[in-house]
Amino acid sequence: MIIQYTLFLFGLIWSFSIIKTQSIFNKKVGLIFKIFISKISWFSFLAACYFGFKNFSIKLTFIGIIASILLVQLSFSFIKKKLTEKFGEQKLLRFKTFFEISLIILIFYFILF
Repeated sequence: MIIQYTLFLFGLIWSFSIIKTQSIFNKKVGLIFKIFISKISWFSFLAACYFGFKNFSIKLTFIGIIASILLVQLSFSFIKKKLTEKFGEQKLLRFKTFFEISLIILIFYFILF
């Protein structure tokens, strides 16, 4: 039971963190990310919720869902704060732009070849 609930929480955290990652990118890359990755993550998140409702009580399922969403939100806020303090807003913006362009190039490369 404990192992199943731990795997349930891990699935929720994993899928919601990928969903949350979509909000970091700009609109163009976010659209590409949404088409290829985010839809699968939403399906995984909903499947994990269904697994929780099927195998655990409603109370435990809602606690797991709320805890995983809060954990991901707090983690993203903490990481953003620490990265901004360490590198500064300008360096992060340059890296983000470089990463987005690289991601677009890789996606086009894998689609064309």
